[in-house]
Amino acid sequence: MKKEIMEQVESKSIKKELPYFEIGDTVDVHCKIEEGSKTRVQVFSGTVIARKGRGTNEMFTVRRMVGDEGVERTFPIHSPNVVDVKPIRSGKVRRAKLYYLRQRSGKSVRLSRRHSSHTTAK
Repeated sequence: MKKEIMEQVESKSIKKELPYFEIGDTVDVHCKIEEGSKTRVQVFSGTVIARKGRGTNEMFTVRRMVGDEGVERTFPIHSPNVVDVKPIRSGKVRRAKLYYLRQRSGKSVRLSRRHSSHTTAK
C-alpha cells in the first residue's frame, strides 16, 4: 500500500521526455539559475562520469576542467532546474563509473571517440 502511494506521488514529478545519454558522453546541461527575482539558463559542459539511482532519485555526475582544476556537478535528472541535457560527443568506455578520470590531467582525460547516432556533432 505504501509503495503504491509513493509511486503515485513520484509520478507527478517525473519528466515524460528524457534525453538519451550514456557514461562517457560529453554533454551540455542547461540549468535554471535564480538570482534574486531574475532567472536565467546556464550551460554546464563536461563528460558524464557516473549515473546512479532510479525513478525520481536518478542522478548523473558531469566533470569538466576549468583551467587546471577539475569541477564536478551532480544533477538530478528529473529536477525542474535541469532544463535540457544535450549529448554532444560520445566517448568509448568500458566501465560504468569513470572515477579514474579524477587522477588524470591534460590530454589523458580525453576519451577516444565512439561514433554514435544519439549525439549532435557528426
